[in-house]
Amino acid sequence: MKALNNDVQRPKVGMPKLIRVGVTAALAVGSIALATQQAQALSALAIVNGITSNGGIEVSKDILYGDEPLQDLDIYYPKPLAQAMKTNTTIKQDYPMVVFVHGGSWESGSKEEYAFVGKSLAQAGYVTAVINYRKAPEYVYPDYVEDTAQAIAWSYNNAKRFHANPERFAVVGHSAGAFNAVAAVVNEDFLKPYGIKPKDISAVIGIAGPYSYDFRNFDSVTAFAADATPDEVMPDRQIKGPQPPYLLLTAEKDKVVYATNTIKMTQALKAAGVTVQTSEIAGASHATSIGAMAPPLRWVNDVRAQVLNYLDKTLK
Repeated sequence: MKALNNDVQRPKVGMPKLIRVGVTAALAVGSIALATQQAQALSALAIVNGITSNGGIEVSKDILYGDEPLQDLDIYYPKPLAQAMKTNTTIKQDYPMVVFVHGGSWESGSKEEYAFVGKSLAQAGYVTAVINYRKAPEYVYPDYVEDTAQAIAWSYNNAKRFHANPERFAVVGHSAGAFNAVAAVVNEDFLKPYGIKPKDISAVIGIAGPYSYDFRNFDSVTAFAADATPDEVMPDRQIKGPQPPYLLLTAEKDKVVYATNTIKMTQALKAAGVTVQTSEIAGASHATSIGAMAPPLRWVNDVRAQVLNYLDKTLK
């Protein structure tokens, strides 16, 4: 997402064969490069994935949640569950589940580029779905929010197939993905076609999300219909139906999405009687507010600790 202003600065439904997450070789050099560049280029995501070991977790890739382009997702399994599935051992427990929605100005990014988030959350004990969704400028709002809602609902309705418990189910998004995640849940109309309600979800976490800004003045205008207005699309103005609790995180040194977005979203949620918690990620830029979700980079800032503390409190 390009820098904006003080409001926002400028893919056959079924279970594929379980495969092992590969690990590349760029360890020490990759870590130094990421710290230097603050993960601001897409190449840095490859580095983050390269230094994030699988830790014994496994992944099922390219599961379709819909019939349109990019309506697919990858499922990451915690190590004990992965081992039991591989050895056909009886699985006696279920696991909490998280759906992660990536950012990229609604124009770029993919589930593969954010594999490190799936690995990170699975290593912490969460069955994790990392999703794709249709992109601008070919697809504009509400297409990518509808995709997110469909992926959330598909994951919720199929959670038990993956040994996950739909009653312990959260949605996490970063940047444009945080917009998608919050927008898909905060307005019950997005989930309604799939038979679930916002309150069926246990928690929503938004990291550095652009929930309240006038897109018409910035490059992101291409992600919205030509006649759309902020009042018609911004999540802080679309709250409808009883809601789950929210955690909204901002990055202290974010020069892409300013804290005003979280302030306005928080005010709107509280005015609607919704439980919402906010926190700042000290020392984090917009990019490192997600890059430091990779376990080897937890020293960069505490976003992983904050996310996991909240998930543990609400889901475990």
